[in-house]
Formats: sequence, C-alpha cells, structure tokens
Amino acid sequence: MIRIAGINIPDDKRIEIALTYVYGVGRTTSQKVLDVAGVDPNTRTKDVSAADANKLREEIETKYRVEGELKHIVKTNIRRLREIGCYRGTRHTKGLPVRGQRTKTNNRTVRGNKRMTAGSGRKGTAEKT
Repeated sequence: MIRIAGINIPDDKRIEIALTYVYGVGRTTSQKVLDVAGVDPNTRTKDVSAADANKLREEIETKYRVEGELKHIVKTNIRRLREIGCYRGTRHTKGLPVRGQRTKTNNRTVRGNKRMTAGSGRKGTAEKT
C-alpha cells in the first residue's frame, strides 16, 4: 500500500484515480504528476514499483499544497473573511450558500437536510383541563 502525504492510497484502483484520495489532488493534478513521474495512468496501484511510488510521493509533497497545509490555508482565508465582515464572511458564519445560489429551494448541501414542512414538527393537540 502506497502512503502519500499521510494518506493510504487504495490498491485496487487505477493510479490516476487513487491519487485523488489525497486532499488537494484532483484528476488534472493527478494526470500532471503521472506525466512528470513517467508512470502509466492505467496501472493499478498495487502494480506500481517502489521507485515510481517514491517519485510520485516526492512530486506531490514538494510541488503541491496538499492535506494539512491546504486545509489550514482555506481555514485562515475563511477566518479572514469573517473578521473583516464582508458579505461572504457573514454567509459563512450563518451557514448559508456563499456563491450566489438561491436559498428558497435547493440549499440542502450547506444547511443540512432539515425538512421544514408545515406538519413536520407539530405536536398533538393539548388536552383540556
């Protein structure tokens, strides 16, 4: 099993797809890394030699911001937006969509799956005393 940036890469997937398990590495970045390292994208992860695995690990960890470093940068950017009080920062604080999406419907991803229909939280009628 190959370990890159603290993440165990799955053995049974193609190496092009398996590299996307690292936070900050998508399909395009994965293809670029494989081209530079000279590894065939169609090979399975378990078939990659140790030398090629070291090339991939070195390429990703030195030239790209991945995992903890990237998460820290994103978190500090969001914190900065909140502190200066801009519109995007207030949307982050309220837990609402930030990039102009509509909110009357179709915002379940950001707010969570809260179904607020008319009778969803209704209790039984109160007894007379």
